[in-house]
Amino acid sequence: MARQISGKKPKNLRYTLRTLLSYMGRHKFLLLIVAVLVTVSALCNLLGTYMIRPLVNGLAEGGLSHLIRATALTAGIYLTGALCSLGYTQTMVKAAQQILFDIWRDLFSHLQKLPLRFFDQSRHGDVMSYFTNDVDTIADALNNSFAMVIQSFIQVVGTLTLLFILNAPLTGVVAVCYVVMFLYIRFSARRSKAYYHRQQRSLGDLDGFIEEMTAGQKVVKVFNHEGASRTTFAEKNEALRRSGTGAQAYAATMIPAVVSISYINYAIVAVLGGFMAMKGLTDVGSLASYLVFVRQSAMPINQFTQQSNFLLAALAGAERVFEVMDLPPEVDEGTVELVPAQKKGSWKWRKPDGNSTPLRGAVRFEDVVFGYEADHPILKGISLYAEPGQKIAFVGSTGAGKTTITNLINRFYDVQGGRVTYDGIDVRDIKKDDLRRSLGIVLQDTHLFTGTIADNIRFGKLDATQEEVEKAAKIANADSFIRRLPQGYDTLVTADGANLSQGQRQLIAIARAAVADPPVLILDEATSSIDTRTEALVEQGMDQLMEGRTVFVIAHRLSTVRNADAILVLEHGQVVERGNHASLLEQKGEYYQLYHGMFELS
Repeated sequence: MARQISGKKPKNLRYTLRTLLSYMGRHKFLLLIVAVLVTVSALCNLLGTYMIRPLVNGLAEGGLSHLIRATALTAGIYLTGALCSLGYTQTMVKAAQQILFDIWRDLFSHLQKLPLRFFDQSRHGDVMSYFTNDVDTIADALNNSFAMVIQSFIQVVGTLTLLFILNAPLTGVVAVCYVVMFLYIRFSARRSKAYYHRQQRSLGDLDGFIEEMTAGQKVVKVFNHEGASRTTFAEKNEALRRSGTGAQAYAATMIPAVVSISYINYAIVAVLGGFMAMKGLTDVGSLASYLVFVRQSAMPINQFTQQSNFLLAALAGAERVFEVMDLPPEVDEGTVELVPAQKKGSWKWRKPDGNSTPLRGAVRFEDVVFGYEADHPILKGISLYAEPGQKIAFVGSTGAGKTTITNLINRFYDVQGGRVTYDGIDVRDIKKDDLRRSLGIVLQDTHLFTGTIADNIRFGKLDATQEEVEKAAKIANADSFIRRLPQGYDTLVTADGANLSQGQRQLIAIARAAVADPPVLILDEATSSIDTRTEALVEQGMDQLMEGRTVFVIAHRLSTVRNADAILVLEHGQVVERGNHASLLEQKGEYYQLYHGMFELS
């Protein structure tokens, strides 16, 4: 799905700079040290060049002894500048890493607070691009440009000041050339900025496409989609090439233009200065120092233009990062909390007024209307109920709304009409963390994290003991295959469980839900990846897991829902039939057709 972050316009340059400066302000002491050291280093370079004047003039007046003293003083000035340069580069590295640490931390923390809709509408590769490509551009600018910009500014101001002191009339020519340089840099920077922003977006789009094609490589090969993939990649790569070329085309002309203008400036000043020296309007030492300053006057501007690529790319990357960080987090206005009850192992809902309700697991949908897009409803006035301890099954064709119902129970999305209640409490009044703590869910698409098998099971309850982990695995009938692995429960899981079969990954996901010991359990095609024999073994354990709990089951194999207390048949976002297995067969309606295979249930 195409990336859709926000309906807002991209943040402007002022906003991006203000936000980036706020992060830099958190480490202002280190940056102040950098600024001081850079200033001293720049002034030493300027003073060292100025020393040409007394060296030249003094050589004729004071002889060899004066030359030695002036040379020693000049050497000390340059040594001081070199030590300051070493100091600020090392300090800047430390400051830059701390700033990046803050940005990475805040970006990741904010992503955890965004609603599920954001991740449904964003490519994983594009999300990863925020942490890599975009933040890397900020890192490059901090490491390479911050100190250089300060140094360049001081050298420009200092050079113009000393040029004015040495020879005010000639400085007018230099000032005119400076104005021309800055006007051209401003022109190129404006043209480049738009291309750099487009380049970062194209790079994120390309990363997202590569991630999708890499993850779905089996599907690509099965359907001979390699050619079409190469074509799409070429199109996205071409878009990146065009934007990158546009950015560099303008930025690359800055340095040659500045150098050319500086050469013209130097030639004009040298000719005029020679005439002034011949007429006695200036001394030779001042002219020598002045010409070196003029020759060096383009250097800080060249340094700045060299850093402009880093700066423009960093602003484009920072704009994307801060745009995401500015998205509103998931709203949670719930006030009802889940707290332990007096009876060990039991829980209750505590309301703001101090009253409490026992956690029983009764769930009701009351005329619920919902659609992932406001103008395209998926559920159309759904009403259903599940009493504590009941096993409720949902069946129906693809797109009927089965998974959507479970998404509303745990508030991955909020209803647009009607309400969902949990033990008589509107789920919107329950704090999301507490609501989800009371729910266990096993999805069709399992996801295992890097770590041991025990760690993955413990994901359902982080403080679970090894005994509890093994008990949960036994309930899911995963214990036997885990113990046959080389390191048993300490076997390392990598690459989303690539070293395990799909069925084994599903069993671990079921064990993860079992260790959480929730009063309400949602099984979304939980046994879809398990063969019939294994499914029978799992269901024996699941019966123990489901005992005394409210369970919602979505299954494509009707054999898994025959013992449900109630089966709800969904079509086009509405409940068309409800009953147990036997009563629904007697009705000879939709369920009857599904059961007898008149069309395949998805």
